[in-house]
Amino acid sequence: MTLNTSTSAPTSYDEADLQQKAKDHLWMHFSRQSTLEESGVPIITRGEGHHIWDSKGKQYIDGLSGLFVVNAGHGRRRLAEVAAKQAEELAFFPIWSYAHPSAIELADRLADYAPGDLNRVFFSTGGGEAVETAFKLAKYYWKLQGKPTKHKVISRAVAYHGTPQGALAITGIPAMKAMFEPLTPGGFRVPNTNSYRAEEAGFIAVDSGVDPQEQFGVWAANRIEEMIQFEGPDTVAAVFLEPVQNSGGCFPPPPGYFQRVREICDKYEVLLVSDEVICAFGRIGHMFACDEYGYVPDMITCAKGMTSGYSPIGATIISDRIYEPFRHGDTAFYHGYTFGGHPVSAAVALANLDIFEEEKLNERVRENSPLFRAELETLLDLPIVGDVRGDGYFFGIELVKDKATKETFDDDESERLLRGFLSKALFDAGLYCRADDRGDPVVQLAPPLTTGPAEFAEITGILRGVLSEAWTRL
Repeated sequence: MTLNTSTSAPTSYDEADLQQKAKDHLWMHFSRQSTLEESGVPIITRGEGHHIWDSKGKQYIDGLSGLFVVNAGHGRRRLAEVAAKQAEELAFFPIWSYAHPSAIELADRLADYAPGDLNRVFFSTGGGEAVETAFKLAKYYWKLQGKPTKHKVISRAVAYHGTPQGALAITGIPAMKAMFEPLTPGGFRVPNTNSYRAEEAGFIAVDSGVDPQEQFGVWAANRIEEMIQFEGPDTVAAVFLEPVQNSGGCFPPPPGYFQRVREICDKYEVLLVSDEVICAFGRIGHMFACDEYGYVPDMITCAKGMTSGYSPIGATIISDRIYEPFRHGDTAFYHGYTFGGHPVSAAVALANLDIFEEEKLNERVRENSPLFRAELETLLDLPIVGDVRGDGYFFGIELVKDKATKETFDDDESERLLRGFLSKALFDAGLYCRADDRGDPVVQLAPPLTTGPAEFAEITGILRGVLSEAWTRL
């Protein structure tokens, strides 16, 4: 696929000067500053298509779309030009009691893509803010319905939903939360949909003629009902679920899972929030991944791929039912962000979504996803690879110490394997991806949607070499 990328000569950089300035002043996100202090960090200076280059001129495959973001690929001159044009015309104006054309048009576009009656769009600047918005709105909605005790939220074990105080309460990774406690109260956890380790979670398949995966889906969904009953339906406001759970390594939903969750939420008057910050905008082959799995939530949170990263934006898309109390009278949702619905970001999002439609990127993902999966599954012959899972252009490879028993690595081994060797070795071999141990150790892949079979083979080849070496180091 040919992209309308820039042909200008790359800028030259003084590597030593940048490293020193970074060491002196830059505080990186989700990173150990000791790494920067001791050895410096890779400095990425340019991107084109599915490739990125560092400050030394070395080329890499972007196997993670930046951070599940650059869905349409790097170097789209068209998107840069749209940003410049909008900035020249109207660089900024808030949507606090005023509006501007780009935000209006984008809200209309997103509502058109969204399923069911999700027709109202509340803009933010990123995914964590979108989740925070949904959490606050869920609590406020139930107060307006005369049910002020419905304030608790349910999410899944190991799930990541953001870093703001409210969103962090929904996040299901204890190690990411302990240093910030006490958090916003009311977050409760249920098992996730990791079918590879379903038995460890307590699931036991029965010989009933029903596919074990379907049994697991119903079992996992029923744990949500169990939690609602335990906490009391009159106290639970919402359930937050990603269509494919990211943290832990790409857990797709078993068949029937979301249908059963929808039934449970309706039964107990609990809102269902589909957190699609990663999964929306083509990652699973649809504008919204809930369409792939056949459910209609009450709210969708989204961000990342909406602009393919060319400008920051996030949104919470809300059903008519939740919006209704705000339609008339003096009721207002006193919540917002200075840069929410930013004119430049909204204009870039519209142009980015035009590219999706013109180049049929969603259709491309649905067509190529089985080929991507098949290519990655060839790695199952390696002793270190226990499972390959995911959907669309979003896959995880779980690493194990013993394939027969599914034994994972202890903390010291994980430290040596993931942080001490694997991440750097993959990058040195020309592949930017993610080695993650927030759950069991996994390598995650989410390349730009413009990639295809040739890139899948190249990615798999690099993985095979590095993972084979990783096994010898154990």
